[in-house]
Amino acid sequence: MFGAIARRLFGTANDRIVKGLKKDVEAINALEPAMIALSDDELRGKTEEFRARLADGTDLDDLLVEAFAVVREAAKRSLGQRHFDVQLMGGMVLHNGKIAEMRTGEGKTLVATLAVYLNALTGAGVHVVTVNDYLAQRDAEWMGRVYRFLGLSVGVIHHGLDDDQRRAAYGCDVTYGTNNELGFDYLRDNMKFRLEEMVHRPFNYAIVDEVDSILIDEARTPLIISGPTEDNSDLYRLVDRIIPLLVEGDYEKDEKQRAVTLTEQGTEHTEQLLVEAGLMKEGGNLYDITNVSLVHHVNQALRAHKLFTKDVDYIVKSDKVVIIDEFTGRMMDGRRYSEGLHQALEAKEGVSIQNENQTLASITFQNLFRLYPKLAGMTGTAMTEAGEFQEIYNLEVVDMPTNRPVSRVDADDEVYRTAAEKYEAIGTLIEECRTRKQPVLVGTTSIEKSELLSELLKKKNIPHQVLNARYHEQEAYIVAQAGVPGAVTIATNMAGRGTDIQLGGNLDMRVRLELSEITDDAERAGRIKAIEAEIETFKAEAVAAGGLYVIGTERHESRRIDNQLRGRSGRQGDPGASKFFLSLEDDLMRIFGSERMDSMLRKLGLKDGEAIIHPWINKALEKAQEKVESRNFDVRKNLLKFDDVMNDQRKVIYEQRKELMQVEDVSDDVAAMRHEVIGELVARAIPERAYAEDWNTASLHEEVLRVFNLDLPIAEWAKEEGIADQEIRHRVTDAADRKMAAKAAEYTPEIMRMVEKSLLLQILDQAWKEHLLQLDHLRQGIGLRAYGQRDPLNEYKREAFNLFEQMLNDLRERVTSVLAHVELRVGPSESEVQESLTPKAPRQMQESRQDPAFAAEAEQAGLSLSTVRNPATNPNDPSTWSATPRNAPCPCGSGKKYKHCHGAMA
Repeated sequence: MFGAIARRLFGTANDRIVKGLKKDVEAINALEPAMIALSDDELRGKTEEFRARLADGTDLDDLLVEAFAVVREAAKRSLGQRHFDVQLMGGMVLHNGKIAEMRTGEGKTLVATLAVYLNALTGAGVHVVTVNDYLAQRDAEWMGRVYRFLGLSVGVIHHGLDDDQRRAAYGCDVTYGTNNELGFDYLRDNMKFRLEEMVHRPFNYAIVDEVDSILIDEARTPLIISGPTEDNSDLYRLVDRIIPLLVEGDYEKDEKQRAVTLTEQGTEHTEQLLVEAGLMKEGGNLYDITNVSLVHHVNQALRAHKLFTKDVDYIVKSDKVVIIDEFTGRMMDGRRYSEGLHQALEAKEGVSIQNENQTLASITFQNLFRLYPKLAGMTGTAMTEAGEFQEIYNLEVVDMPTNRPVSRVDADDEVYRTAAEKYEAIGTLIEECRTRKQPVLVGTTSIEKSELLSELLKKKNIPHQVLNARYHEQEAYIVAQAGVPGAVTIATNMAGRGTDIQLGGNLDMRVRLELSEITDDAERAGRIKAIEAEIETFKAEAVAAGGLYVIGTERHESRRIDNQLRGRSGRQGDPGASKFFLSLEDDLMRIFGSERMDSMLRKLGLKDGEAIIHPWINKALEKAQEKVESRNFDVRKNLLKFDDVMNDQRKVIYEQRKELMQVEDVSDDVAAMRHEVIGELVARAIPERAYAEDWNTASLHEEVLRVFNLDLPIAEWAKEEGIADQEIRHRVTDAADRKMAAKAAEYTPEIMRMVEKSLLLQILDQAWKEHLLQLDHLRQGIGLRAYGQRDPLNEYKREAFNLFEQMLNDLRERVTSVLAHVELRVGPSESEVQESLTPKAPRQMQESRQDPAFAAEAEQAGLSLSTVRNPATNPNDPSTWSATPRNAPCPCGSGKKYKHCHGAMA
């Protein structure tokens, strides 16, 4: 109560932040006449003036007012758009490293230009992060006009660019790109072998568009680069045939946790089926240590059949299982579920099964974006997740006022007993809106439901457009025209569409599509005027009919997604309305105990076709959504805690790689490794304070021979009077050093330095890859430690540290041994050695993302990839077969793998 009184008297903390920004807004407005008076060249010259002042020690904050005034004027001249006062305030929030929550239609894309320009003046680069390639390219071209007008360079990162193009784009003052591309470039950079091959510059400042979608929704799924492992496709198919034979009592399904497990009865039934299929021995136990792989395949096939639904979680297209993004409804080509789940789905759907992969590099979005010294974001819906932004990213959310008051009317939800009644009510409302020419946007949660609703509207002869993953390519045009009078648009999740719904239609989109082939300027100008007049007429009709009516066909598990849908209506003070229709058969209602409500509604006499409408229902649903959001936050926090353990190790390895690439001569490092290895070998064979008769000289002789290829008379040395372990260590060290010095003299010191550096990097990468695999395996089983009253996270930290220490020890020995044994052919040139030593990138590498539903279960997991036959391989020419991948079918046609056939002879 006292808090409410205080807020009424003094305003909220958010109000005080917004109020504090108004002083700078007034100062920017005061500069507008002076900016208008400048010529284009004089305005452009301000950029160099600001840079000179920064070089003289002026702070960025001191330039804010003038820089924002310059950008506003440049936008007027290059785009014909002038920043509103609230947009100036949004730019200040972004510059201060915070999140600006701005409603849909408030012009977030234009807001970003202010903070981007100011921070790009330092020359260290600014990244603008978007949710898809289309928006990255569109915004780079659209807002790029402002930056180029002011003399800044603009780059864009999108799929399909080579390294040179990426390096040039990152070298620009302003770089647009998707979160995935930026992340995968970071991982790929840390797999390169020369500094000049890396594409990223040091991270400086990033603005994340749709920040809630990228830093919250997608943060449950690590980015993974992986390479191929053994082919297990036959096993997936055989196990897949067993799952449909299980009966209901054989498994338990928990939809809240997205988990399914075999019961005791189910385990016995599965064992019987596996024995009949010849996959397990008679009398065997499914959970025997020898059946670990079989258990894994059974669990993944069970998940594929019982938790995943075609056209909801994925679609089948061109002999592939393509994931549907649960937040945006888009197809995610190239992204695969982890831990063999994708292969299980491929077996279920009868499409080609692609090989599983092993993790080569991985990072979560939390740790990727925490690499930026300064981070900001913008979205229409962030306040519901303000606590998570503060805790994970140290980002404060500021709720920005709208340019014009919101006049949208949000009706209470209507709850029906059955889905059929609900859809009938939705159809009736759409008919009413069509009659008065009111545009309608209908939001669904899956492709399946959007197509169900589409069928219903077809029966009622209501023309409409469907926007979902199947019609992804047309999305910008469909969204842009959704505000035309009488238009009915069905959309699967509206998050991050990046295009406003303008009442009457979108002028830019229509000009681009309808006038693309008209080259005559006079004709083009005339047609544009006609389109403008038509849009104004349409807008007046739509406004008179009540503006855009947003209909939600059910509540999403996240309030933000519902708010994003609602926010499509009522932009820039336009009229509008929204209403959600629910049924007790909806997933959210069903999972959170709708059975009691159903029986209660029957007792109260609710008839078929009648709805219950009450604000209490809305509050109850919000509570249910908050529970789901809280659980998802816990999943992300848990993922981050585990990834933080690996992140510390990743930083050490990546920093070490970078340092190694920066120096020409690593001989001191190699020598230090060699001496440490000798120290460990001697310490193992000659324990401290041990008598000479207890020394294991035979073991030391074998180890020195194995590691250094040196046959030393260690047993003879041990017989010498008064000799100590330090003397033996010194003699072994001296012999090893002399051998390496002789090698350097034979091959020339320059070539030896190149060999050392190249081999050290390659062996480091191999050791890191193997370490990641060990962490994968450790992570997958660590949860079981909780049954022994031990904290899985602490156990993971302890064991991960021990594994890392072991990896470093093994690394030293492997580097030392390889360099001691390496032989080069006599007389190669430096360029030939450089060419032969430069490793080629692993073929068939794949960039992947985990399944969000199971992100908590494994931080990084091996993902899958098909074996691609080398096009240079000719089945009729055995001389070309050497390029065949070892796990690919042999080109001879035997049906065996290459490594078991002609590859075994190679």
